[in-house]
Amino acid sequence: MSSTPRATSTLSAGPMLAKVPALTAVFWIVKLLTTGMGESLADFLGERAPIVLAVGGGLLFIVAMVRQFQATEYRAVTYWLAVSMVAVFGTVLADGVRTGLGASLPVVTGIYAALLAGVLIFWYRSEGTLSVHSITTRRREAFYWTTVMISFALGTAAGDLTAFYLGWGFVPSIIVFGIAMALPWVLFRAGVLAEVAAFWIAYVLARPLGASVADWLGKKSGLGYGDGQVTAVALILIVVLVAYLAVSRSDIQEPVSAPDDDADPVDVAA
Repeated sequence: MSSTPRATSTLSAGPMLAKVPALTAVFWIVKLLTTGMGESLADFLGERAPIVLAVGGGLLFIVAMVRQFQATEYRAVTYWLAVSMVAVFGTVLADGVRTGLGASLPVVTGIYAALLAGVLIFWYRSEGTLSVHSITTRRREAFYWTTVMISFALGTAAGDLTAFYLGWGFVPSIIVFGIAMALPWVLFRAGVLAEVAAFWIAYVLARPLGASVADWLGKKSGLGYGDGQVTAVALILIVVLVAYLAVSRSDIQEPVSAPDDDADPVDVAA
């Protein structure tokens, strides 16, 4: 596996705008909120209207992803709507696979971990980089969202694995995942871990952390506020923060080099 990114063309039309936000503190806050919202909303509708959850969630997921891919640049509302729908649909997908296969949580977690590793390896071999700063073509964007989708499903399974299968409960799971998510940042700041590796490790772990917090707040075995209330509060906070990002544009990445000269025409146009 080559460690050298593929060369970029000097004949390209100019810098391209990244289709994902800059990694600010607000990014991680909204990311955690969407994971918790996805968990609580999926549980809330799953108990009351599973058909609405499956069909409606699937349709909204498709609409959100189409809007995201049609956009020619990063837009806060479009991007975070897509992330929110992935959070809901990723939960449904993880639970559906487990139910459909009749597999145990360790097996399901292992399947998603293997899928995630496979996608990341294929992405790197294809593009020479896994950096979110390089999401400037449709092909890289497709790799990015595939990785995001699998990471949400993996995080859902991992959170259930620790809380229920291993019997840790919500609070110990929150502590473990919180420390595990912070560790890559510490190692990156210490110069031990590369930025790309630190990001993806933290990104994957954000899902079970957010889901564990949502379950702790909403479930009777936790604080018992109810999944509906947790969903509503999370949605309000998400709307407020995303509106702030949309107005302030504080998370817009600087233009980066144009895509490879052998990229598809649709990639260059993106």
